[in-house]
Order: sequence, then C-alpha cells, then structure tokens
Amino acid sequence: MKIITSTFLTNFQKESVCNLWNNEYPMSLQYKSISEFDEYLNGLSEKKHYLLINKQGIIAAWGATFKRNNEKWFAIIIDSAIHGKGYGTAILNEIKKGEQHLVGWVIDHDQDSKVNGDKYRSPLTFYTKNHFNILPDSRIESTTISAVKIVWQEE
Repeated sequence: MKIITSTFLTNFQKESVCNLWNNEYPMSLQYKSISEFDEYLNGLSEKKHYLLINKQGIIAAWGATFKRNNEKWFAIIIDSAIHGKGYGTAILNEIKKGEQHLVGWVIDHDQDSKVNGDKYRSPLTFYTKNHFNILPDSRIESTTISAVKIVWQEE
C-alpha cells in the first residue's frame, strides 16, 4: 500500500472515494450522486487529499484536510476490509505531518447502519489511541449525524 497526496481528485478517484464513503459511512450520510459528492468537495477550502492505494491500484482509504471556521479540519474513510491493520494510523500520521492542530467530527455511538446492513462502528477509540482529545461539549446533532468534536494538538 502507498499513500499519495493531491490537491484535487481525478474523476475516477472522485468516484472511488464517493463509493468508499457510501459503503463505509452510515446510510444517513450517503451521497446520491457523484455530482452531489463533488458539491461537498467544492465547498471545502484549502483541501488536500490523501489516498491509500493498494497493489491493484484501488483506493482503500481516503483522507482530507481543509479549512473551516479558521481551523484545520480532517476527514478519513477506510475500507472496513483493512481495519485493524495499521493503515488508518498510517494515513492519519501522514495527515498530521506539517500540521500543529487538527479537528474533526466523530460519530460516538454504534447505532447507525451502513448500506450493507452492518452496524457503523464508532472510530472514537481509534482517535483517542492516536492522541486526539474529545470535546464533549462540542457536538453536532442533526437528522443525518450525531457526532462529537475531537482535536489533536502537536506536542
């Protein structure tokens, strides 16, 4: 596996990342089309993409950083077939390079389902193991997501 970085995604990469998003995130966060996903991406400023590519050239994970409300935010999606093998930490460490502060939203419960019917497992433990702190008083609650804000600060 190798990690490549880019400030934009090709159409093929965008489609692959959208499929990964729709397969791995809860159904409530699904994008109905590539153009809808593209609108999301176009709404992010100062974005940088991190793609974990397997030996067959398939995107197995996607990460991104972007600016929002004067903070550096991040998002990560990892194919559940490679969970627990260190790839999430590898892409997260690549994202942390050159950063001093990162924030993100993390679903902190196991009540949502993915499109295949499996339960969406909260990655909160993964982030705390990777030195993120939970901000319990900073939450997002909507019809599509219930999540807590996390923060990482370079030591």
